Amino acid sequence: MGVFVFLPLVLPLSAWPVARLAELHLHPRTATRLLTAFATVMAVCSTLCLALLMVVGTAQLPGNPLPDGWSDPEVRAAVPYDEIAGKAAIPALVLVLAVCARTLWRHHRIARGARRALTGLPAPSVVVLPEEKPYAYALPGRPRDRVVVTTGLLRGLVPPERRALFAHERAHLTARHHRYLLAVRLAARANPFLGPLRTAVTYTTERWADEDAARSVGSRTVVARAIGKAALLSGADATPASVGTSGFPGFAAFPRSPGFPSAGPVPRRVAALLGPAPVARSWPSVFTSVGLAAWGAAVGTLVSAMSSANSAVTMFLILYAATPL
Repeated sequence: MGVFVFLPLVLPLSAWPVARLAELHLHPRTATRLLTAFATVMAVCSTLCLALLMVVGTAQLPGNPLPDGWSDPEVRAAVPYDEIAGKAAIPALVLVLAVCARTLWRHHRIARGARRALTGLPAPSVVVLPEEKPYAYALPGRPRDRVVVTTGLLRGLVPPERRALFAHERAHLTARHHRYLLAVRLAARANPFLGPLRTAVTYTTERWADEDAARSVGSRTVVARAIGKAALLSGADATPASVGTSGFPGFAAFPRSPGFPSAGPVPRRVAALLGPAPVARSWPSVFTSVGLAAWGAAVGTLVSAMSSANSAVTMFLILYAATPL
């Protein structure tokens, strides 16, 4: 096992270059799927390696419930600096599991709160709330998905821009963007080095919905204008007050970024829509900067998976040999 057990903890750094380049050079759909795959695999691998290190650390604690053979010197020798790394992995893994559990709980709590706020209202696919505060969001759920929008936002948009807004939100629901967002959110909680991928996926899902909306309404300019107007109307707060949070983790708001600052996601989305449509391709060419970054991240993900698998098998064999039948 050796030092390979530590590799999955730091290999997410290999995905940092592709996080930014994918936003700029890949089709949003491709970028979202690619970055989510990288983040999910790397997060699982790093968590597995923390668990393996925790076994070594727990076996050293007096009065531990593990078999006596698990504290054998051969087990500890499988991990360099076992006294430090093994014991440090115990609180680290507990923290990771607690933070991920809290994220899932908060995700479901917000979903329940949003659905509860619509209780008693008619159940069409589009719900218009009589509120002056301008916001809209896509709410996945059963028996049907819903698009929620306020009269304050609709009043500020002309009919073509309203169609763009609804097309954008329906695109979030159709592509199940909330699943990608939740996956990268959990990944970033499991390994903070994956934070840039989470930020990138938050942006690429919005761009994905923008492109689908532009194709649906037949005008990229109309969608760009709708995004700009919605940002200006939303001002400093683009989310419903009833939710009590600055954003819907795992859900998609329109627009996701409040206001219309001089730099940031909203201006970048508008600029992208005013340019040519991105070319859809499954994998970037290796002879481009984004292609090199993608291959670097892919290699990092593969090495992470191989290292964690090797460490798991090695630890299993050592523990099996050390544990009396």
